[in-house]
Amino acid sequence: MILITGGAGYIGSHTAVVLLQAGYDIVIFDNLCNSSKVAIERIEQITSQPVPFVEGDIRHERELQQVFERYPIEAVIHFAGLKAVGESMQKPLAYFDNNINGTVQLLQVMQQHHVHQLVFSSSATVYGDNATREFVEIMPLGMPTNNYGYTKLVIEQMLEKMAQAEPQWAFANLRYFNPIGAHPGGLLGEDPQGIPNNLLPYVAQVAVGKLASLNIFGNDYDTPDGTAIRDYLHVMDLAQGHLKALQYLRGKTGNFIWNLGTGQGQSVQQIVQTFEQVTGISIPYQIAPRRAGDIAAFWANANKAQNELGWKAQYSLDTMIKDLWNWQSHNPNGFNT
Repeated sequence: MILITGGAGYIGSHTAVVLLQAGYDIVIFDNLCNSSKVAIERIEQITSQPVPFVEGDIRHERELQQVFERYPIEAVIHFAGLKAVGESMQKPLAYFDNNINGTVQLLQVMQQHHVHQLVFSSSATVYGDNATREFVEIMPLGMPTNNYGYTKLVIEQMLEKMAQAEPQWAFANLRYFNPIGAHPGGLLGEDPQGIPNNLLPYVAQVAVGKLASLNIFGNDYDTPDGTAIRDYLHVMDLAQGHLKALQYLRGKTGNFIWNLGTGQGQSVQQIVQTFEQVTGISIPYQIAPRRAGDIAAFWANANKAQNELGWKAQYSLDTMIKDLWNWQSHNPNGFNT
């Protein structure tokens, strides 16, 4: 059985679907601070399988102990944590407590129950403000420009030290680029609390009438159209990456790292234009000043994941946006619809 921490959240819920459809038994552990119990019901609806769910916090050892005592857990996929970049700069201690301390608690309980396989939800932010535009795993890591990214870097370093000190462990660090899209059936998608922090959910909420217009932060970057470039990948591709990493770890020990991205960059302007073309809806926007810490352009080199995991992003940008809009238009208020 696989424990999915943060499994009611955006990426966790889609990964739960992929694991269930691949024949795995799972249990979801989530404190619902950034997610909804409705997501569990939707997972069950999509897969026609009951999903064991435990409401709990990874910082609370007793709550974790009870899950490991109740279920025969063999491995963990670890999504639980706070993830809003702006908020992380305003509330650093909350991010250090939830993300770093929570992971320490999880590792301690795993160790007590002799569970030594962990797939970790990391981020491309661990590369920091790197001069190169194509990020590859052998690059030296930088200091992330925000506290959310810093927590991911610290956790990656902890896992590396753990693997060196205690060779029974097997860790997969998955460095995501920019997940977008939704389950093709329209029942699962990203449901940000309050005003979205990420581009595509914001665009979708403008399209559905919840927000008036989009701010494009900076149009004077050294890019073809002056707007920032990122690597966007479908959340279902990302979920498949977790399945592949979990399968790879079986019978192995050590600390492994993979980028998960398409290997192609799309500018903010391109995203808006593609959204308009796919949906037929015009997105009003205005140019705003650059945000501190934003990098002009970067994208993944995902060759290592293809060579070692047999994983490659499959979905086009058009499909990512079509699936996102299918979710948003049928669930204008997210899981509160």
